[in-house]
Amino acid sequence: MGGSMPSATENYPPISIGQQQQGPAAQESGSPALASAARFLREYPLRILAISAAVLTPCFWHRHIEAGDLASHTYNAWLAELIARGQAPGLWLARQWNNILFDVTLGGLGNLVGLRVAEKITVASAVLIFFWGAFALVSAAARRPSWFVLPCLAIFAYGWTFEMGFLNFYVSLGLSFFGLALLWRGHGWERALIFALAPLTWMAHPLGTALLLSVGGYLAISRIVPPRFQPYPTIGAAILLLIARLYITANYPVRWPRASLFYFHGADQLLLYGSRYRIPEFLLMGLVLIFLGADVFGYRKSPGLLSAYRIPLQLYGLSLLMEWLLPSGIRLPQYPAPLNLLTERLTLICAVFACTLLGVMKPSRWHLAALSVVAAVFFAFLYQDTGKVDRMETDAEHYIAALPPGQRVIATIWAFPGSRIFIMHIVDRASIAHAFSYDDYEPSTGQFRVRASPGNPFVASEFDAVDAMQTGQYVVRHQNLPMAQIYQCDLSMTRLCMRELTAGEINGRIGVQAALR
Repeated sequence: MGGSMPSATENYPPISIGQQQQGPAAQESGSPALASAARFLREYPLRILAISAAVLTPCFWHRHIEAGDLASHTYNAWLAELIARGQAPGLWLARQWNNILFDVTLGGLGNLVGLRVAEKITVASAVLIFFWGAFALVSAAARRPSWFVLPCLAIFAYGWTFEMGFLNFYVSLGLSFFGLALLWRGHGWERALIFALAPLTWMAHPLGTALLLSVGGYLAISRIVPPRFQPYPTIGAAILLLIARLYITANYPVRWPRASLFYFHGADQLLLYGSRYRIPEFLLMGLVLIFLGADVFGYRKSPGLLSAYRIPLQLYGLSLLMEWLLPSGIRLPQYPAPLNLLTERLTLICAVFACTLLGVMKPSRWHLAALSVVAAVFFAFLYQDTGKVDRMETDAEHYIAALPPGQRVIATIWAFPGSRIFIMHIVDRASIAHAFSYDDYEPSTGQFRVRASPGNPFVASEFDAVDAMQTGQYVVRHQNLPMAQIYQCDLSMTRLCMRELTAGEINGRIGVQAALR
């Protein structure tokens, strides 16, 4: 029945008469990938709907979706509306073909149903694209629906990359995972469908396209290389990554991660608002090691049956090597701001490739039960912490509502102690339709659609000035006034205050910023 609870051990497509399931993954069926996908949808419609509804719960459990940069995306969608109506002189929309898919979709829906509803729909769609794209890839590796990996995929769907609000990148990965699943198990012309996906991944983010083409090429080569030569594609890919590192570091200024390289392994996606997220991280890592160790031990006398691990292990190993070799930040000459946090966001690829390793194991109900416990702990923490940020945003809305319409406002709001998630953009979204967030960072980076001319009254056009405002080091100028500041006013870090700024003062002289210096 479509609505029955998933069994961790069931296989799909069904094994034909006379065919036996062998090893940690079932033998590949002769069915085309799209036919198998259609059959999957027909057989499990209620289950798919129920799982999708459960996965979307964090999008609706608070009044606002608290996901870092998301608030900035929504605010800039409103600015794009003003620009289109000619109501924001000095701002303009650049013609660009990447890093825009989420924003264009959000803005288009916003014109139809309003930005608040459009944000919910667009974010929910992004989560489903990522979640089911990752599920398709894991199932392609396993040659069966990997139901027992669902708790892991749900966790990673709301991991660091999502909570930071890097939604164009996030969507590009989900689309790429669908394409890689087609390449891995598709037949003939089905594999050519990645050329239809490639433009969408590019519109979302170039890194998604790079993933699709590079890993797709790797899968194609691995398929035709004889078994005795299988190590050579892996060695070749490692050499290409080393060459990429040498080229980038020789030609561009770079920044390396502050954390140890061994900090980044995929499970770091669970580390969000504080040190207590180490609990689900360590639980997940321990369970994965136990699961894989038990599975390999069970097949130790039949090494041929472990061949299903070969490609997933290679992909995970190469993704780790990518994290360790490539810089976290690159300053390209065409942008005023550097491309930052690359290592941190790319670990989401490591996380999904690790799930492909889990997918090829012989499944067990206790796998599903144990991973569900980790998911319960993670989401309990996430609900509590995003609830705090949601209440802070509501306070910011109340403050901004008291300002004269059209006034400039800036935010000096720091992350919670031990947190890796930026929360200052809550003031951006709180300003929609009433005030202008003068330290909105997107226009000054040159990496998004909305751009600003110097001297415009709506947003700072210099990236260094925006950075100084957000970190409390900006010297207020006469031409900035009138301008209000919203800031954390005690060490609880959750209580907000607002004040009017004066010319010549440093905006971080009052509040938590001053107390912590």
